[in-house]
Amino acid sequence: MIKRLNNGELDLEALEISDVIDLKLLQTFQDNFAIGMNIASVTVDRNGTPVTKPSSYTNFCINLTQSTGAGESRCAQSHKKGGEEAARTGRPYIYKCHAGLIDFAAPIMIDGHLIGTILGGQILTSSPEEKSFRETALEIGVNQDKYVDAARNVYMTKEENVKAAAEVLFIVANSLSRAGYEQLVLSNMSQVLSENFSQISATMEELNATSANVANNQHNLNDEITNVKNISIEINTILDSIKSIADQTKMLGLNAAIEAARAGDAGRGFGVVATEIRKLSQSSKETAFMIMNLTGKIQDSVDRTMETSNATLENAEQQSAAMEEVTASLTEIATLAEELNTMTNK
Repeated sequence: MIKRLNNGELDLEALEISDVIDLKLLQTFQDNFAIGMNIASVTVDRNGTPVTKPSSYTNFCINLTQSTGAGESRCAQSHKKGGEEAARTGRPYIYKCHAGLIDFAAPIMIDGHLIGTILGGQILTSSPEEKSFRETALEIGVNQDKYVDAARNVYMTKEENVKAAAEVLFIVANSLSRAGYEQLVLSNMSQVLSENFSQISATMEELNATSANVANNQHNLNDEITNVKNISIEINTILDSIKSIADQTKMLGLNAAIEAARAGDAGRGFGVVATEIRKLSQSSKETAFMIMNLTGKIQDSVDRTMETSNATLENAEQQSAAMEEVTASLTEIATLAEELNTMTNK
């Protein structure tokens, strides 16, 4: 399973050879190469587990050397040692196996990380020494005569041919892995891009909805400010009536005072009341003027608030329109990113 790091990049430590190379294609190439070069080969993962079937394995190896537990164990140790050395150097490593044949290990690497190894060989570069092969046969528990006969039938070639074969396998396998890895990186980038655009698009939709709410709230605020202004106007109208009534009351009080003075002592008490009425009417008039002054200030403040509110409403509407355009653009980009993701995964 392909894993990502926290920064979204691929985790090379968890990358498998099957993630970057088509194993069917690798098997076909490996089989054809083995037949053409008369060299056995198999591909293993970083843990030494085969990911392809053996190609052109010799009778000497598969039917004799690996037919016993001791021989199979020695082969595994020999392959492990060769693979480790190839991984350490990052280059093909040619060596003599425990049974006396020439083998090689070609590492498959991605940015310095080993993801697999092609193990090949099962050939000789010189005539087999019968004594050595008889000793090996005795140690692993196989028939010595059959072992020597099988060794004599092992394909023999020059050492430079072995080096060339190992180099070709190394170059081709790593070219395939590099191409597959770059395709995988592109696919991962397009997927991350698609996911990020989806998140941004969702966020922009939320902002767009919020912006629309702000515009609606601003409309409502404007309506309420207009109501406040209208109420202030109504208050001023009522205050005008109060001033008029106060003026009339003052005149009535003045007339009452005149009549009280004509009545003499009999109208003295009525004169006191008339005086208080005039004072009250004057106080009412002054209060009305004060209220009118305050309502005037309120209206001025309301006018300024209305101007600010209108400007805010205009900005909110422009912001909402811009949000809609950005959301539409992001949706289009997200669609393109999704198409790119689909194309890279084909």
